[in-house]
Amino acid sequence: MSGAGSAEGAGRHGGDVTELADLRIVVDRIEGRSVCGMSPGDWCEVTHSSRLRIPDGGHFCLYALAAALPLIPAKQRALDPGDWLAQDAEVACPDPEERLVMRIERTGTRRLPTEDLT
Repeated sequence: MSGAGSAEGAGRHGGDVTELADLRIVVDRIEGRSVCGMSPGDWCEVTHSSRLRIPDGGHFCLYALAAALPLIPAKQRALDPGDWLAQDAEVACPDPEERLVMRIERTGTRRLPTEDLT
């Protein structure tokens, strides 16, 4: 984050700016039996801090997404390279028979007015 009032740190309302990563949650592999209808390579994205996007005609299992949701705010922010969360990008669906493993990838960063974030 940059300080208020600096040219680099000023948002559209003149306040601080927060840099957040856009994320893609990708089905990496399914080690059990797939009951959700997803396949490796299926994905959804979180952009602009909180916008969820799924490809046209696709779907993403709500339960698999729920497993990834707690990690999203941390993965959006800059992390120290030694932080375990900076090194670990996998999360598993809670269905023990399915054993679906997803990967959280950063796809880019955005500078958003801090006052527009919750």
